[in-house]
Amino acid sequence: MTRSQQSVRLTVKRVSLTLVVLFSALTSLVISNTALAAQSSDSATARVLVLGDSIGAAYGIAEADGWVHLMDQALDRQFGSVETHNASLSGETSTGGLQRLPGLLNRYDPDVVLIELGGNDGLRGQSLKQLAANLTDMVNLIQDHGAMALLLGMRIPSNYGPVYTERFARTYTDVAEATGAAVVPFLLAPIALKREYFLPDGVHPGANAQPLLAEHVQAEIRQLVEIVAGN
Repeated sequence: MTRSQQSVRLTVKRVSLTLVVLFSALTSLVISNTALAAQSSDSATARVLVLGDSIGAAYGIAEADGWVHLMDQALDRQFGSVETHNASLSGETSTGGLQRLPGLLNRYDPDVVLIELGGNDGLRGQSLKQLAANLTDMVNLIQDHGAMALLLGMRIPSNYGPVYTERFARTYTDVAEATGAAVVPFLLAPIALKREYFLPDGVHPGANAQPLLAEHVQAEIRQLVEIVAGN
């Protein structure tokens, strides 16, 4: 074997050893992170998932100022450690939420799921029968997973006439009654008639409204987390 061949073989061995060391390090890191995530999840008093649209996603303001984050902080103060995952997306509809829900349930394994969807369906004049079916299917998926559902109702302007508007508002309480889900009939009730709590678009709540929304939701979510904590 020539010196050149010996040099090449030595280089190959060094590269192979380096790759083995890097692979081992990466494997250890993945295992460590997985273990830490599982430990964090196991130590949580309850796991909460929020599936919403721009209202839940804190549109136009810092996420840390949004009602979901403020609600999570309040739950942590009362129960110790509540793990909250916000899966809200601006523009989301009940159909989109239903499509994403199975994956979210498998990923986060929540004890409680807040459904804050339907506003975009109503603003687009979509079928209320379909909205009710989507909300019902979501509640059923949540309950089949062994979790509890909390519907956060919405209201819309009367663009499509009073009949559509009134039926839309009743959809949430009707679904809750039919499925046994908890419900907040109108999420924006504390601010709905107060222009100063909205962004310039007149649709999305501003940062000053978020503490009121968090407090409005807490009465219902607190009862559900108490059930989880008591088990």
